[in-house]
Amino acid sequence: METSAVEEFERHRSRLFGLAYRMLGSAHEAEDVVHDAFLKWNGAKRDAVASPPAWLTKVVTNLCLNRLTSARVQREQYVGPWLPEPILTTDGALGPLETAELRDSVSLALLFLLERLTPTERAVFVLREAFSYSHREIAEILDLSEANCRQLHRRAHQHVGTREPRFEPDPRRRFELVQRFLAAARDGDMPGLERLLAEDVTSWADGGGHMGMARRPILGRDRVARYLAGGFTKLPPGALTLELAEVNGAAAAVFRLDGVVAGVVVPEAVDDRVATLSIMANPAKLGFLAKQLSQN
Repeated sequence: METSAVEEFERHRSRLFGLAYRMLGSAHEAEDVVHDAFLKWNGAKRDAVASPPAWLTKVVTNLCLNRLTSARVQREQYVGPWLPEPILTTDGALGPLETAELRDSVSLALLFLLERLTPTERAVFVLREAFSYSHREIAEILDLSEANCRQLHRRAHQHVGTREPRFEPDPRRRFELVQRFLAAARDGDMPGLERLLAEDVTSWADGGGHMGMARRPILGRDRVARYLAGGFTKLPPGALTLELAEVNGAAAAVFRLDGVVAGVVVPEAVDDRVATLSIMANPAKLGFLAKQLSQN
């Protein structure tokens, strides 16, 4: 392939990866899709491509739609809650996330909600909400009518619901909340934990059926506080360390066991109280994050 063609593709790589990740909720699958798109770009008659960005966006979207169709059955058979694969959002892998709206577009809470959508609804929602494509442009990407795209967008919003950006704009305050939250959980400080949890907080844990994690969501301040405090007492002493990191646009804690990434805890807060808690401990979903951390 000519150097210019490679350079053209590389200019769009982070945007294409960000699109695929939002569509699939999986970083390693998004990497595979981007690689497949590169192969298609390599084999294309590029002189006939009027707009490389539009062409590549269409290719990646269609590759994701194919994967989502086959993934639906696998996710329905998944043991316990299926959570999106966590990813660091400070290294530019997903492109710029300069606003609360853009950070929210990769939040674990929103990506989890997108699982309610059909593959086509998800494509329309992501292209419109995260990348600001017009309905006319989306119609061209998906080979649908503009009216159909508008209808799919409305339907997607009905399933996802109205959301306001959930992130505290000051990064320092976001990480301070996580530190207080972890300290209270580690110390078994039930009053302290309850002060930091919203009354209707929900905790989701994804261990892939292998890590002894809760296989159903835990609802409510009291139950979540007891679950967290009890969970910390079961952790092996000494060899466990944690570090703070920005994961999916949110302040989070990464746990290591004997130096190996073993889990991620992402508390997402509203008005300084944790409203949603995502716990990822499935080793199969921690590899991309571990690779990112090793490169930082």
